Amino acid sequence: MALPQLSQDMPQHDLDRMVDNATRASNFLKAISHEGRLMILCHLVSGEKSVTELEELLSARQAAVSQQLSRLRLEGLVIPRREGKTIFYRLADDRPRRMLEVVYELFCGDDRG
Repeated sequence: MALPQLSQDMPQHDLDRMVDNATRASNFLKAISHEGRLMILCHLVSGEKSVTELEELLSARQAAVSQQLSRLRLEGLVIPRREGKTIFYRLADDRPRRMLEVVYELFCGDDRG
């Protein structure tokens, strides 16, 4: 897919659409810009996890994990499911997985460390 080209003669509705898309993209990037949130997404790629499982996987306190999950949920990246007292999370769609593949390719693909 080709990137759109800004031009002085671009119709206003196209420019408005680009601004809206840039805002959505910026919010997405802010949501994944925290190491803890990024690691949560990495763990959820393999499937649904409970908050307790995420705490253990991240070696983090429940409050910290819940705070990061709240931000991911606010951005529509994860979906919660309650089973009794346990809350499980899963990826909301394929965007996080696709983004993680790009991040991996950029930063880990050639073993840069």
